Amino acid sequence: MGERTRMKKRSFDLTALFASKGSTSSSAESANTPVTAAVRPPLRLRIDVPFFLVAFCLLAFGLLMVYSASLQPSIILKGNPYYFFLNQMKWAVIGSIAAAAAMYVDYRKLKPFMVPMIIATLLLLVGVLLFGEERLNARRSFAGGSFQPSEFAKLAVILYLAFWLNAKKDNINNINFGLIPLLSILGIISGLILGQPDISAAATIILLGMMLFFLAGGNLRQIILVGAATILIGSFVVTASSSLSQTVKNRLGDYISGLQDPAKASEHIQRSIESIVRGGVFGVGIGRGTTKFTGLPVSHTDSIFAVIVEETGLIGASLTVLLYVAFLWRGLKISLAAPDLVGRILAAGLTLWLFTEAMINIGVMVNLLPFAGNALPFISAGGSSLIASLIAVGLIMNVSRVSSLEKERLSEGRSFHAVADLRWRNGRRSVPRTRRSASTEQR
Repeated sequence: MGERTRMKKRSFDLTALFASKGSTSSSAESANTPVTAAVRPPLRLRIDVPFFLVAFCLLAFGLLMVYSASLQPSIILKGNPYYFFLNQMKWAVIGSIAAAAAMYVDYRKLKPFMVPMIIATLLLLVGVLLFGEERLNARRSFAGGSFQPSEFAKLAVILYLAFWLNAKKDNINNINFGLIPLLSILGIISGLILGQPDISAAATIILLGMMLFFLAGGNLRQIILVGAATILIGSFVVTASSSLSQTVKNRLGDYISGLQDPAKASEHIQRSIESIVRGGVFGVGIGRGTTKFTGLPVSHTDSIFAVIVEETGLIGASLTVLLYVAFLWRGLKISLAAPDLVGRILAAGLTLWLFTEAMINIGVMVNLLPFAGNALPFISAGGSSLIASLIAVGLIMNVSRVSSLEKERLSEGRSFHAVADLRWRNGRRSVPRTRRSASTEQR
């Protein structure tokens, strides 16, 4: 009995000795470890970096081309060769600040502001019809043409419909709860824009609404029926208005004539094609284009793609198109990774909007589409278009940021669970070696 007690005491003393030595060595190592060696969490931007770089390249290239294309219009209209370029720089700074704000405010917290936002949009559209500045037989803007409500209406419609379609997702294919209310929203907004008149902006809003309806799970058959009904109603409205009717007839007539013979196209398209031909493969060099001085209309806004082709050639034009394709690819990838339906619709809708605007503008300049007044996003001079486009970029990066945060939260939850699980595969807890060795010695 005494021998057993002595063996047990000796085992306890050895165990305590080894434990104290281990703790002493570990404390010594920790004392010798420099403070700077502490593990720091890696810097994470939590945004889609390729998407950000594509948008930045489009903005920087746009500023360069506005500088090149706006020298003569600035001198003729404002008496300052750098007026439109400096104005575009100002809008770029304001738009970048707005984009940063849009990126860091969680898009899911914007829901309470959707109804006031759409009401404010309707009031602006009514206000521009009543008090807007009349230019070229149209009322589309305030403040000397700098503020154009229809550009912000496109952004507002996408934002509003993202939350509205998410709320209606269970009844979206019910005509009374889904399609008819959607058409009412789109009809009121596009009707006010059509009254300015701005046919291309009204058509863009209808097209965006149908895209978002499809992305939210809408029935394709209903979309086809709506498309047919929209064409019929639009044709009736255009025919009933003599000014709209004449505008549409002229544009379609010039387009068809241009397809048959480029020499019979409108003066605008002829000058654009002349710029493209002059550019060739490599272009004449940035700043060296001449068509912008010899009759190319609005070279710094709607026609800026023609200036791009003339000065950078087919290579520069192809790279510009590829940047927009990359913008589409990354934007849709962000949409697919979104944590909820609102984020998916929002990111996809904003991406498709800007890409569609770009393709329409480019298609018009090369006579593939009838003439439309769509700006080239990030590149055409114009405050409303640039600010709305940059806010859209901020919201898309917002979705990317929220998706990244959700993934981190889930991964942290999984790793914590793995560390906390101390059981063996058979469900028993592990036994400390000191106790196991002590029991062995006892035996």
